[in-house]
Amino acid sequence: MRNIERITSVKSELLDIFMSIEVDEHVQRRRSAAQRSLRARRGIELHREFQKLSRDIAPLPDDEEQQESELH
Repeated sequence: MRNIERITSVKSELLDIFMSIEVDEHVQRRRSAAQRSLRARRGIELHREFQKLSRDIAPLPDDEEQQESELH
């Protein structure tokens, strides 16, 4: 009877260990997915910021013509 109790106890401990490992892996996967999502979102934001800056600092067509006429 005592051996059965020990075996049951060991089985229970092993199950607890296994479940905690599974939970830790799940948490790590969720954390990694969240980080990837944030990096992707920030990459998109940076791309849009660079596009906007390029448009904002690009010379306007009228300005180019005016500068060329002033030079000649």
